[in-house]
Amino acid sequence: MYIDSHCHINFPDLAARLPEIFGKMAENQVSHALCVSVDLPDFPQVLALAEQYPHVYASVGVHPDYEDTPEPSVDELVRLADHPRIVAIGETGLDYYRLQGDLEWQRERFRTHIRASRATGKPLIIHTRAASEDTIRILREEGASPQAGGAAGVMHCFTESQEVADAAIELGFYISFSGIVTFKSAKDLQQVARTIPLERMLIETDSPYLAPVPFRGKTNEPGYVRHVGEFIADLRGIAAAEVARQTSDNFFKLFGIKP
Repeated sequence: MYIDSHCHINFPDLAARLPEIFGKMAENQVSHALCVSVDLPDFPQVLALAEQYPHVYASVGVHPDYEDTPEPSVDELVRLADHPRIVAIGETGLDYYRLQGDLEWQRERFRTHIRASRATGKPLIIHTRAASEDTIRILREEGASPQAGGAAGVMHCFTESQEVADAAIELGFYISFSGIVTFKSAKDLQQVARTIPLERMLIETDSPYLAPVPFRGKTNEPGYVRHVGEFIADLRGIAAAEVARQTSDNFFKLFGIKP
């Protein structure tokens, strides 16, 4: 069985089709999904899905791209995370690609999430784009690694270099690959997917975005994570069942969930 470690099934284009979405998950041997929070106003919808469906888990956090949204505090994140269906803090991180100018507010928001992760013991879901140096630096400064008393987490929808992957793994983080790894243009990323330890890998859809080949350009959904897993298995020359088993085991271990 596969697990979609990062999706947004509360977004309107998926929320309106949940019975179909869950049916396709079953058809594609996708047993669980993690619905990831991007802001606090919509967090109740995310939590409601995890409360209603036993194969759906949730996170709490505010995405670094969201400027005009209520700013979280450490105390608020800790309070909202105090729920058995909330298994992670995030998504959080840095994005210097979409936003320009003085982004100190983004770095401070990131630090807030890391501190909430340390306080709760729940792992971080990290978004980083065009900001990997600062992302790794702040993770180190805030003690996000297990060696420093943090809960570590996952670098989601990974598109960075081998060096960034190695630095994240050294900090205790997992690397998650989305449908981007199946794109013909993603040769460098495919090499990272070949070389990192399978024991530190997750797979995801980031749906409704970034559908893998052969669905590229269409609305993505959790059932398509199977194609990510099968593609990585081909890259590594191993059985798809091995990728499915190990990435599922990794998911349960990272997020403290009993299989």
